[in-house]
Amino acid sequence: MRLRTDDFRGHFTAGGKAVNGWCGLPSAVTAEIVARAGFDMLTIDMQHGLVDYQMMLTMLQAMSAVGAPILVRIPWNEPGIAMKCLDAGAAGIICPMVNTADDARALVAACRYAPLGRRSYGPVRAGALYPDYVARSGDLVQVFAMIETAEALANRDAIAAVEGLSGVYVGPADLGLSLGHEPTLTPEAPDVLAAIAAIRASAHAAGLLAGVHCGSGAMVRRMLAEGFDFASLSTDAGIFSRAIAAALAGAGAPQEGDDGRRP
Repeated sequence: MRLRTDDFRGHFTAGGKAVNGWCGLPSAVTAEIVARAGFDMLTIDMQHGLVDYQMMLTMLQAMSAVGAPILVRIPWNEPGIAMKCLDAGAAGIICPMVNTADDARALVAACRYAPLGRRSYGPVRAGALYPDYVARSGDLVQVFAMIETAEALANRDAIAAVEGLSGVYVGPADLGLSLGHEPTLTPEAPDVLAAIAAIRASAHAAGLLAGVHCGSGAMVRRMLAEGFDFASLSTDAGIFSRAIAAALAGAGAPQEGDDGRRP
């Protein structure tokens, strides 16, 4: 079953899984390439990527042709940018550094219309995509709180209990850093892996979806097998860099006396 914006939760309720493509390079061309690669869902990164609002909109338009749900990770838990991304037609928001239930409630307030939230009306592009957008926005808009610190880990049950969240999203690098380890998207420290599993369990116990960022395809397979609903595969910049390095290595190292130039 294909993952669709208008039946996002239904896909997972039916037992579906998803691999998420992650775009942080500020380019409509690379974003379109990632979108056409076959990911189940996609995310534009405005936090650690190099993407501003106008470029996010351009990438969103280029990626929309494939029909996969497109989320945006906003820079911070700030209502203005969350509303603008949703008005532009994003299928949902991933918000970094949600550490408390109050943080989660503020996020929900920015992303949901009254009476649950305080999102201002003005879905300029979103309304064009869905004429009945406001009436259906409760289902069309996904709201994910990132749990990625020791504080958030301790508060995970309270965060998951906040009405209006669609799910939680684990950031392993910051989570590991907060727990005293080197930041990595492929964690192996037992306490970090235990924390990731605990966050997933809390989300599912509350009826929420659980996503996680992964640094390798092997970790994606592992996290999905362990029960995560969706997992992100690295980043476009990371995949591109590794592909370039592998291609260059395959071309062979210059021999002694070679001036280094290649045809």
